Amino acid sequence: MSDFDLSSRTVLVTGATSGIGFETARQLAERGATVLVHGRTPEEAQAAADRLIATAGIDAAQLCTFSADFTRLEEVEAMARRVLAEHPHLDVLVNNAATAAPERHTLTADGNEIALQVNFLAHYLLTCLLEPALTSDSGGRVVNVSSSLHRTASIQWNDPQRARRYSRLAAYAQSQLALTVFAADPRVTAVSVHPGVCETDLLSLYGIHGDTATEGAAHVVRLCDPATEVVNGAYYDRDQRVDPAPAATEGRTVKRLSKLADQLVGQHA
Repeated sequence: MSDFDLSSRTVLVTGATSGIGFETARQLAERGATVLVHGRTPEEAQAAADRLIATAGIDAAQLCTFSADFTRLEEVEAMARRVLAEHPHLDVLVNNAATAAPERHTLTADGNEIALQVNFLAHYLLTCLLEPALTSDSGGRVVNVSSSLHRTASIQWNDPQRARRYSRLAAYAQSQLALTVFAADPRVTAVSVHPGVCETDLLSLYGIHGDTATEGAAHVVRLCDPATEVVNGAYYDRDQRVDPAPAATEGRTVKRLSKLADQLVGQHA
């Protein structure tokens, strides 16, 4: 990949403490971007920033740490307020944080199935709240780190929390389909990308050998470059633009999902 310069860009990466998120933060910072490093706790975010400074020689002035536990929507809301106050101009938001759904059906304190909330609803809320900062300049965009597993999914409109029939894989896939559908929301310019099956904490869901997180992150970073032209709602499998699952581009599904998400994130939006 060519070394493009991102020194004028400010990028927020969620889930930047490990795996593809950490590597994405590293590659963005190496290209000069100011990177907002998100972690679940202030300690985890700081440890990731310290590691970038120590191992990749990143200038500490390029890194800002933010924390929010995505299983708590009030923390997402508080983080969004802080980002808006400190970085009123945000070029790119990388929605990367993800959890592999647990074996047993688990609800967050907000009453949402945990994969749905961490992988989709928290990012939905964060994106909506950061909309004023997300620049409308041609290069401004949201990059949703999705998964090819979204193709196996359906959104259970009558039971989005999957209380009636829970399967770990189906819950994870549903959250990734929702994130992919959300990229077509007209409110922001967004794309989604399947970074490949990588050696991260999510690998167990795929059950096969994976690429390195570094390789996966390169596909995410490419989409953060303003020179990479994007179409709202586009979906990439690694570096190739391909059609997502048909549901992901249906206007009706996009509207229905934002209505459902607005209900589920409730008073926080």
